[in-house]
Amino acid sequence: MAIPFSRPLALSQGDPAGIGPDITLMAWLRRRELGLPPFFLIGDPDVLALRARQLDLAVSIREIDKASEAAGMFADALPVMTVPAGIEVVAGEPHAATAKGTIAAIEKAVSLVITGEALAVVTNPIAKAVLYEAGFRFPGHTEFLADLAARATGRPVTPVMMLSGPKLRAIPVTIHIPVRDVPQALTEELIVETCRIAHEDLRQRFGIETPRLAVAGLNPHAGEGGAIGKEDEDVIRPAIERLRDEGIDAIGPLPADTMFHDEARARYDVAVCMYHDQALIPAKALGFDDSVNVTLGLPFVRTSPDHGTAFGIAGKGLAREQSLVAALKLAAQLGRSAESRR
Repeated sequence: MAIPFSRPLALSQGDPAGIGPDITLMAWLRRRELGLPPFFLIGDPDVLALRARQLDLAVSIREIDKASEAAGMFADALPVMTVPAGIEVVAGEPHAATAKGTIAAIEKAVSLVITGEALAVVTNPIAKAVLYEAGFRFPGHTEFLADLAARATGRPVTPVMMLSGPKLRAIPVTIHIPVRDVPQALTEELIVETCRIAHEDLRQRFGIETPRLAVAGLNPHAGEGGAIGKEDEDVIRPAIERLRDEGIDAIGPLPADTMFHDEARARYDVAVCMYHDQALIPAKALGFDDSVNVTLGLPFVRTSPDHGTAFGIAGKGLAREQSLVAALKLAAQLGRSAESRR
């Protein structure tokens, strides 16, 4: 039996030329079969209607003015809170003119969750290069969401990106920076703060009473005791010692090449990695269609599919909605967990 939800999820449109519209439509069509929580899209209803025709999907689209209208109509129509795309959108052809609407949809979703009108934020994929053309000054979704949260609450926010799948949770300490900049960006304080946030959110939102953190080394073989780079001994190990002194169950630095097989994963709840691909390659390899991007450290719940805009298949009926479905379900689970603690 479906669990009733007091508030719907706010789903931002992402880049309208990508597969966000495709997977949104496909997820809604499977709402009963999969027991999906009520959600509404913040985006352009004309883009959705056109994409539904292109994909030959029978979806009733209904515009709403308030989030509270969504739950009552979700069974019969896909609710859409209108944010114009800015131009006539062609599937697979990104354009900087849509950036304003893409950004506005994210801002609106965050605003509705902070005011309590929506349960959680779920974000469809964006194309950062398109947003940069329009003057977007953040490396990605994660950093933008943290800025929105800080502006809304007046408190600094440290966002932590986590890929969460059925086989692995993985966190990159550094995110959208060039690989050559990683050693300089890694600091003992950054590692400690990232692990503290992961520990707290895994306890409070995921219900893991004593989270086990496996911390990867930066260099091959975790530096071989300093023979292959000094960062593992000079930066990462002291951070782990501080965490253990605080009562956090952290082990490492561990060689990353032996952290992700079945037996190793059974020994921890989250892998804390030193850079983007060190975390995301195993996370996506072990669960590409059902892993979810979760932003920890925010004063609200935010999830997202773990893939990009996939312009090459937008509007062609080739996109898969599984990761969005997983993101919607996890957002509802975490949102209700937060709700129950109020």
